[in-house]
Amino acid sequence: RLSSSSAPVTAPVRIDPDVSLSGRHVASTRCTPPVPVTPYTPYTKAQSDDASALVNIRSLFEEDVIHQLCSRLSHLSSADRAEGLATLLGVCVEFGLEAHSPPVLRLTTECLQLLSSSRDIGVAQLCHLGTVACALESRQSTMVTGVLDSLEAAVEGSRVSPSEAVSVYQLLTLVCETGSQQQRALLSSLHTHTQRLVHRLGAKHVTDILHSLLRLQQKQAISLVLRLSHRTSRVFKTLSDDQITTVLSALTILGQPDKDLLAAMEKHLPERLSKCDPELISAVMEYCLQMKCRSETLFEAVAENFVCRAETHTTVQIAKQIVAMGRLNYLPVCSNEMFEKLESILSTRFSHFQPHVLIDVLHACIHLERFPLNYMPKIFSPCFLHTLQGMYSSKTFGQLSQLHLSFSLECTHYWGPRFPFFFRVKRFPSVDEAFETPMDFMLYKQVKEPLLQLLGGNYFSTKIFTHNGYTIDVEMCLDENGLVLPFSQWSHTHKRVALCLDGQNRFCNNTRHLLGKEVTKRRHLHRMGYEVVQIPYFEFEKLRTERAQVQYLQDKLFPKISKFSE
Repeated sequence: RLSSSSAPVTAPVRIDPDVSLSGRHVASTRCTPPVPVTPYTPYTKAQSDDASALVNIRSLFEEDVIHQLCSRLSHLSSADRAEGLATLLGVCVEFGLEAHSPPVLRLTTECLQLLSSSRDIGVAQLCHLGTVACALESRQSTMVTGVLDSLEAAVEGSRVSPSEAVSVYQLLTLVCETGSQQQRALLSSLHTHTQRLVHRLGAKHVTDILHSLLRLQQKQAISLVLRLSHRTSRVFKTLSDDQITTVLSALTILGQPDKDLLAAMEKHLPERLSKCDPELISAVMEYCLQMKCRSETLFEAVAENFVCRAETHTTVQIAKQIVAMGRLNYLPVCSNEMFEKLESILSTRFSHFQPHVLIDVLHACIHLERFPLNYMPKIFSPCFLHTLQGMYSSKTFGQLSQLHLSFSLECTHYWGPRFPFFFRVKRFPSVDEAFETPMDFMLYKQVKEPLLQLLGGNYFSTKIFTHNGYTIDVEMCLDENGLVLPFSQWSHTHKRVALCLDGQNRFCNNTRHLLGKEVTKRRHLHRMGYEVVQIPYFEFEKLRTERAQVQYLQDKLFPKISKFSE
C-alpha cells in the first residue's frame, strides 16, 4: 500500500516462527534470533500521473540480475530449472514486458536450451512453461513447439498422472490449432494413455478432461469418451452441480448413450433437482434429448420442479424441458399442472421468448397432444411471420407447417388465422430428420420377400409422399372387400394402408417408445384416412423362419379377411 507522500512506506513483516514457507509447522527455536527479512512491496500499475507514487521494480529485470538468476537456476535439476524459468517468465508477463525485451529474450533462450538438452523435465513443469509461452508470445512460437515436442515424448513414455493429463489437455486447448499435425500426434498418444488412467480419475479430473475434449472438438475420440462417460457414472455422487452441468454439456455433444450413467443420474439427481440451479436441469434434459434417453424417474422430478419453480427459469431453460419431453414422447403424471404453468408463463412472458424458441415449445406440445390454441393467432399473425422471413431455416417453417396440419386434422373447431399456403413446406423430410425418420433399409429387405409371398406379387409401393408432406414406407390400396389392388386399379381405391417399418432409430434408445415425431406422424396419417400398420423391428427380428414372417404380416395386415386365413 502506498502513502500519499513521495516515498513509499512499507508495513513491517511479521514472521511466524512456527510455520515454514511451505505452510508446514516446524519446531520452534526461541534461542535463535529471527533473521531480518527485506520488506517487499509488489508492483502496482499507476493510478495517476504521479510517477513518485510507483514502486519501480523493473530494476529486477536488468541484464545482470537476470544473468545471476539464470546462473543459480542452472545448478538445479531440469524440472526445478524449468519451473523457475516458467515462474520468471510469468512475472514478465504479469508486469507487461514484451517478448522482444532483453530480459524476456534471455529467459526464452535459457528455456529453449533446456528443452533441447533435457528430456527429464516433468509434465507439470512443461505445461506451466507452455502456458506462459503462449501468453507471452503466440501458440506458433518456437518455445511452444519445443514444449509440445517434449510433452509428446513424456506422454509416450507413460509418465503422466491423472492431474498431469488434465494439465496437458488444458494446455492443448490454448496452444494447438485444430487439426494441426502436431496436435493430432500428441492427442493420439494422450488419448491412449488417458484410457489406461480412467479408473484413477476423480470427479474433477473427469470434468476437466471432458471440458477440454469439447473445446478441442474431439468427437472422433469415441472410445475415450465412452470410458469417461462410464467413469462419470462411478463418481457421479461426488460431482458438484456445476461439474454435472459441465460433464453433461460435454457428453451431449461428444458422447454416446451410457446406461450406467443414466442409472447413476436416476439414482442421485431426483432429490437434487428440487433445489439445484435451473441450468443443471437444462443440461440433464438436453443430454436426455440428444442421447434419446427416456427416463420416467428424471422426467417426473423435472416436471414436479417445473410446476413449483418455473417462474424462476429463463425462457431457454423452460424450452429445453418442454421440448425434451415432447420429442421423447413423455407425458408426466402432473401433466395438467405442468401445462397450466406453461400457459401461465406464455401469457405473462410471451414477448420474452425468442421466436424460434417459442416455436420449438409449441411444436413439442403437439407431440403430446396438447394443442396451444390460444397462441396460434399470434404465431400465424402477419407481424410475427414477417419477423421470421430471412432469419430462420426451413426447419422453422416446417414446424409451423406441421402445427398448421395438426390444427387442421385434430382441432377442427379452431377457426383462427391459418399458416399461409406460400409459407408451408411441401415435404417434411429434412436433413436433420426433425419431422420423420427415414425407413430402415435393412428392415425393408427383411420384410420385402415375406410380403411379396403373402400378396402374391408386387402390389405395393415404397417411399410414397402424401399430399400433406409425409413419407410412407410401404403403401397398399384395398378395394371395398379388403382385397389388395394392383397398380393399374389404384383409382378404385377404397382404403389405403400405410405400413410403417419402424427401425431402431425411430425409438428411444433405452425403451421401446416411439419418438414424439413418429407418434405425431402416425396420428396424422390416421386422420388423413390411412390404415396405419406398424412393424416394429424388435417384433419382426424374433421371427426365425419365412413361414413365421408371412404369418406375422398376415395377422398384422389382414386379421379379418377370410381369404388370407388358413
